[in-house]
Amino acid sequence: MWNYEAEEAKGVIVMVHGAMEHHGRYEALADMWRYLGFHVVMGDLPAHGTTSRNRGHITSFDEYIEEVKTWIKEAKKYYLPLFLYGHSMGGLIVIRVLQETKMDVQGVILTSPCLGVLSMPKLPLRTIAKVLNAVAPKMQFNSNITVEMATRNHEIRDAMENDSLFLRKVSVRWYSELIKAVEIAHEKRNEFPDVPLLLMQACEDKLVDKTRVCSWFDSLKISDKAYKEWPNCYHELFNEYEKDDIFAYAKSFVETHLI
Repeated sequence: MWNYEAEEAKGVIVMVHGAMEHHGRYEALADMWRYLGFHVVMGDLPAHGTTSRNRGHITSFDEYIEEVKTWIKEAKKYYLPLFLYGHSMGGLIVIRVLQETKMDVQGVILTSPCLGVLSMPKLPLRTIAKVLNAVAPKMQFNSNITVEMATRNHEIRDAMENDSLFLRKVSVRWYSELIKAVEIAHEKRNEFPDVPLLLMQACEDKLVDKTRVCSWFDSLKISDKAYKEWPNCYHELFNEYEKDDIFAYAKSFVETHLI
């Protein structure tokens, strides 16, 4: 876990990265928030980044939920308005944390949350995976996620290709737990607490099924929610060429909901 502290903070943001990546890919975004007067707390999720144990493998999605709860506990030590940000699988984790804990936060920002998967394995492999999940849960396979799916930004693509911390393989159990968590997030949508929510979705997402994202958002019975689609953008909104406009939109949401 890492704390990025602002000089005169008016709030704190817990940031949760997506699948295959690590917190280091969000340092530039953290600096943007720090410049505006927000502490940032983030870390590497289990089996990701600098965590050396069981890279690419988890036994339960609850490992992610419990880890992010420790980051939130750390952020609360600042006694400042608290915001949560999650991207892709990180967005799914934030959703599941809030569904399970009902904690009160100042606001939540989700970008392209993993509420439906486009790049699923072919049917024969999915069938075999169900068996392997029981008899060989640690068996790993290529994720088949390419840098071209993530962003249009060629500079970011090059950095991803050369990033030794970027996961290339995941276990059968990891995949099974991800899909199960997606379905639970939909089943428990009415248990999402009444907290301000901004959901921003990439229109040209190659990884997340935006129809399922929209379905989940539309079904939420909360008093303060906003949905924004970004035309032409791929999955990683804060790495797209429109990132300054996207950040300005998120900044407006946060500043509007500061006490």
